[in-house]
Formats: sequence, C-alpha cells, structure tokens
Amino acid sequence: MIASLRGTVLSVRENTCIVDVNGVGYAVNITPSHKRSLHVGNEYSFLTSLIVREDSMTLFGFENPESLELFELLLSVSGVGPRSALAVLAELSPADILTAVVNEDDTAFKKVSGVGPKTAKLIIVQLAGKLTALSHTDVVASAIPASSAITLSVVQALVGLGWNEKTARDAVESLDTSSASATTASVLKEALASLARNS
Repeated sequence: MIASLRGTVLSVRENTCIVDVNGVGYAVNITPSHKRSLHVGNEYSFLTSLIVREDSMTLFGFENPESLELFELLLSVSGVGPRSALAVLAELSPADILTAVVNEDDTAFKKVSGVGPKTAKLIIVQLAGKLTALSHTDVVASAIPASSAITLSVVQALVGLGWNEKTARDAVESLDTSSASATTASVLKEALASLARNS
C-alpha cells in the first residue's frame, strides 16, 4: 500500500499529475481544485489511496486527511467506484458533503457527473452515521449549522449506546436542536428521556 508520496511535480494534466519520487514517476489522479494548487518543478506531499484491480493499479492523491477519508468512505457505498468518488470530491467540498448527508439532501450528489438518483440516495443512507469524526475537524465544523453537528453527534452517541440508527435519528429530530442553549449533552439527555418514554 502506498499511503503517501513526496516528490517533484514533473507535469500536470487534466485529472492527473506526474510526481518524481527518487527518480520514479508516479501518475497521481487528482481533483481540479488540487490541480490548481500545483506548479511544475515544485515539491509537494500527497496523501494517497492505491486502487488495485486485476489489470491495473491506480493512485489517487489528496491534499488533506479529510479528503482522503471521504474518498475512502465514498468507495464503501454500493455503486460508487474510484472515478465517481473523485468526481464527488471535485464537485463538492468536505463541508458540502457532510451538510448534504446530515440534512439527507441528495440533490447535491445528483449534480455530480456519473452519479445517478439511486446512487445519490445510497450515498446519503450509507454515509449517515459514518461522518462523526469528520464533523469535528476545522475543515467542516465551521461550515455546517451547529444544530446539524449536534444532531450528528447525538445520533452517533445513541448508536454507541445500542439504539439502531433510525430510532436514534427519529428521536433526535423530534427535539429542538436549533435553540441557542442546545448542547450535545442537553440534547442527548432529552433524546434518552424520549426513548425511555416510548420504549
């Protein structure tokens, strides 16, 4: 597994760049925004994901851990291959993806080339509950409403306590998480009380 590369960029093409690492040139697939930050002749570090197929090995490169994590999470969704996952990251920022998943809004994913309505819904369903760690990073935390971050954290906490995800989400969504006084702890307490009453 090639987890990272550091080397000199020899060339930049439409969706790839060639990185010279100790005399070996690696073709690295990248997003358009990543491409714009690269300059031929300069040295850069890439976090990478190596996709091995029977007839090929393809390297995908990322600027930060959040983008790499999202890429690998997207690959866990049925029907999403590496090209589609990279297309999602090319179209949407980590914050956009997190916000869409938290709000169950598949419209954002439908805009991505190669992602149909069915796959867009699968992304929402299969990524829900998997993005908690990402929601606390500086990259996305400032871009989503506090209420959405609280909802995500409380649902994850309830799942950790043994509730299934749908029951946990329904319980949290019945509460007011947009109040200025709402905190993860207070909403979790209310959700537990609600679940206890309905059990």
